[in-house]
Order: sequence, then C-alpha cells, then structure tokens
Amino acid sequence: MPTVQVERDQLFKLLGKEYTDEEFDELCFDFGIELDEVTSEKVMIAKERGEDQAETASDKVIYKIDVPANRYDLLCIEGLSRSLLVFLQKIKAPRYHVVKPDGPMQKLVISKQTAQVRPYCITAVLRDVSLTQESYNSFIELQEKLHQNICRKRTLVAIGTHDLDSIKGPFLYDARPPQDIKFIPLNKDKEYTAVELMELYQTDNKLKHYLHIIKDKPVYPIIYDSNGVVLSMPPIINGNHSKITLNTKNIFIDCTATDLRKAEIVVDTLVAMFSVYCKQKFIVEQTEVILPDESVVCYPKLNYRKEIISVKEANTKVGIHESAEKIADLLTRMCLNSEVKDNGESIEVEIPPTRADVIHACDIQEDVAIAYGYNNIEETIPKSMTIANQFSLNKLCDLLKSEVIQAGYTEALTFALCSREDIADKLNRNFESTQAVEIANPKTLEFQVVRTTLLPGVLKTISANRKMPLPLKIFEISDIVLRDNEKDVGARNHRRICAVNYNKTPGFEVVHGLLDRIMQLLEVKLTKNKSENEPGYHIKAIEDPAFFPGRCAEVIYSGKSIGVMGVLHPTVLSKFELNNPCAALEIDLEHFL
Repeated sequence: MPTVQVERDQLFKLLGKEYTDEEFDELCFDFGIELDEVTSEKVMIAKERGEDQAETASDKVIYKIDVPANRYDLLCIEGLSRSLLVFLQKIKAPRYHVVKPDGPMQKLVISKQTAQVRPYCITAVLRDVSLTQESYNSFIELQEKLHQNICRKRTLVAIGTHDLDSIKGPFLYDARPPQDIKFIPLNKDKEYTAVELMELYQTDNKLKHYLHIIKDKPVYPIIYDSNGVVLSMPPIINGNHSKITLNTKNIFIDCTATDLRKAEIVVDTLVAMFSVYCKQKFIVEQTEVILPDESVVCYPKLNYRKEIISVKEANTKVGIHESAEKIADLLTRMCLNSEVKDNGESIEVEIPPTRADVIHACDIQEDVAIAYGYNNIEETIPKSMTIANQFSLNKLCDLLKSEVIQAGYTEALTFALCSREDIADKLNRNFESTQAVEIANPKTLEFQVVRTTLLPGVLKTISANRKMPLPLKIFEISDIVLRDNEKDVGARNHRRICAVNYNKTPGFEVVHGLLDRIMQLLEVKLTKNKSENEPGYHIKAIEDPAFFPGRCAEVIYSGKSIGVMGVLHPTVLSKFELNNPCAALEIDLEHFL
C-alpha cells in the first residue's frame, strides 16, 4: 500500500476540525485507510541521515497514512481531505468540468517517429493557478507518487509539468537520435546533448533508475514548443526553461506513455486534484492532440459514467439488510453520487473521473461495505450444509513445524519459482530428468521454472546468511510441482520438508536424527528386516549426483521411496557459494496421510 505523508495541522485545517491521534486513527479506519505512523519532520530527516536528530528541520507533526494502491485520488493531501469531507458529509463531491479556452486551443502534434519508443502523449492546462509552498510541494509529491504507482516507475507513463507562460504552442512531440537532442535540463545552467545527459545522470540517485527505459533505443522522445524550446525529454528530465515556480499562473501538463488508458487516468487525477487552486475551481482547460494519422483527440476527458447495481445483490454480498435509500447514501459518502431506481430495486451510481478503481459492480459493493463499517456488519454463520475444517495436510505441517523448530531448526520461506540451473546444473543433475514445469514467457532468468525440490531455496538462504554463527540449521515445509500427465492441468503439487545442517563438519547424524524424530512424531516405526512390504521406514544407500558418493541414502516408507538424505557434493556447495560442508534431508509428507 502507498504511504502518504501529510502535515497534521495542514490536514486538520482543510478538514475544519482538530482530532486527537486516536480520533483520527478511528476516522481513517472507518474510511478504509490506515494511520500508519505519527512522527515529525525532524525525526524523518534524522532517520534518512542516520543521525539522532535534524536540527534544521521543524517540529511539525507528520501523519503517515496507508491508502489502497488503486485509490490514486488519495495520494495527496488535497484528494485525501476532499474525500474525508465528503465521507463526513460536510461537503458534496465536487463536479469536475472541462472547458474550451476563449482563444485558440493549445495543440500538441505527435510525430510518427514516437512509435519506436513512446507512442502516446496527453496534455491539459490549468489556468489562473495560485500556488503556495505547501501546494507546490504537494503538486510535485503527487507526481512522484503516481510515477511510482500506476506509472510503474515511469515505464508506462511519465508526467511533465511546465509554466505555460514561458513557452509557446503548438507543441511537437517527436523522437530523435540522442546526438541531435540538446537543451538545458531542469535545475542546470549548462546545455547538454542527450548522450551527455545519460552519462551525467548515471550517478544521480534519483534519475539513474529511469535511464534504462530509453537508453538503448535508437531515438529518444522529446517535446518542443513552436520556438524550438525543449519542454522535456521524457521519461528522464524536464527542460529548465519551462520549470514551474510559486509565481506560475498557467500550467501545461504533458503525459507521455506506452499505455494510453493509464495516461488518461494520470492526467485526470492530476488535474482533478489541483484544479482546486484555479481561480475557477475544478475547471480544466481542454487541449488538442493531433495524432500521426492527423486525427484530433481532445484531452483531458474527465468522463463521468453510470453503473446500475442491484440492491438485493449489494445487501447479499456485503451481508447487510439496508434499504435502497440507505445504500445510495452510503455510496454518495464515498464520492459515488447515487440515485434510487426501479422502485427501490436498483441504484444508479455515477462514477467520477477520480475513481478509476471502480471497474465492476463488486467495487461499488466494496464501497458500500466500507461506508457501512466492517465492524458494524453482523456476524452470521454461513448458510452451508458443511462445517469448516482445517485441511489435513496443512494441519499435519503446522504441527510438524513447531516440533522441527524445537529441534533447533529455523524456518525459511523461499520462492516457488527458480532458474533452470538451480534445480539441474547446480545440483549436478540433468534438466530433462527433473520433470519441471517451465514458465512460457519468464520475465527474468531467476524465475524460469517451478521448483521441483526445496533444496536450492534452502541452500540460497544459507548462502545469504553464511556469515552468521555456526551451525546454521534451516528447514522449509512447502510445495514443489512436478509434471503429471494424468492431471487435467498437467502437473501436481507435492508437500515436502527439506532440512539442511551447515557446519564445520557435515553432520549426517544430525539430519538422520531429525528424520527419526519426524517418524517418531508420525508414529512410524523403524523396520528391522527392511522388507519392501513391511510397514514402517528404513534408509537404503543410493547414488545421487547432488550428494557425496557413499554418503547418500533414500528414505523408504512402506516399500516406497519418499525422499533422500546425505552429505552434499563439494561441487554443489561451491555453486551455491558455501564454504562449509552440508548434510541435507528432503522427504515427501503426503504419504503419511
């Protein structure tokens, strides 16, 4: 969940009331958000610097509030306070309007070359804006929050904001070779080429994370005004010429993107939140975007749409028994203006442009539950013919975990996906023999297949903690996946336990002792004559390439092999960057049910 930092006194001023920390925490809970921390600017800066306190910072109280990841309208103090006031029924939800200017409309032309790197661009204008230092900071912070959230670190959308009075339209969104791009970047006084900028920002703690987005592209996106002044080189940096200051009155916004829908959401959110500072509140000036095919689209759209939900279904899904009028009132408090229809059988809900998170009837029903209050929903026994019971395999594993921990082992939880090398080459095994389920289109080499053994994950955990005092005794109880043609999905889960002892000596007897303890807990006896059909368990020497020759055994239970244990081969240890010997045990637990 994103965390929004707001100054307490400023927030209370906007809300028109002062709250104690406990009262505000309760208000946040009722609204479906969470007051995560109460701190101060001094403490926050000191933590960042690693100091006891920051003398130059103020003592202003800061609220850190966790908001849902899809509520982009709550990522700034303006949207947060506005939504809380509507929820408290102190104001009505504002209506956002798009108007055409008295004079010529601002235009932006998109060239065909942008299709190679970043094909979309959306623009908007905020007129007659009055900014204070607080509102200016909030404007910048909202852009950063959106960049990290819906914009996916600028890969999908990048926002540029400019002083409209310092530039002149129509604007051109183009893509050109980096050596042909030259301008003065934000907060610099020297002109650089795009090539030089990419080198310059390699060491910039903030911008270096975005360079990879366009660095290897043959052309870089660039926005010019009619005089050839560079507005920005998205998604990296704006030009210094058009930077916004506290004296800026008219703001030109551009959003370049690889995802048009997300760009529309970003622009709608940005202008809706900060149009409150315009002379005519909640009024946004429309602009024209001329596409490469010469068609014209006007932005921003700020579209309202209507959805119809069933009162009966809403009551059933939430677990309440309220009238249509009551439900409509609850939704209106969540900035979803609602009206009763069809003699109380349905409700017409108006979705504002700030609520891009509402895409289905279930999202509306969730808002009903939030406004009603989850703590106010009556607890009932589910109307079912069965009684819930814990899954037997999970119950067994939970009981087993506590016993293994008491035996001195520490539990690890590792990734279910791994690389091909982890389950094959690093264990001296052939990949074809692993029966692994492969990912069709893996995003990284680290996650190519579903694990067929827990051993690599446990060894990686030990490798990452090998500086800790010895011995390291790590275990994991989790699922592995193997191909199974008899199943409709072509694969089957197997619940296993894997334990590894990492010490100056291998400690084969340590994992052997753990095996005996597990069998004792499961009330499985050690077979004396080791007959294949005799109930019980025993171990049988085998050769496994992952283990040291002559120091490996398989575990036999009721005539079936359920796992393996032994001393790991030195080459396996070296591939996992381990310096000391290991003994490992891995058995399948599903045979004991």
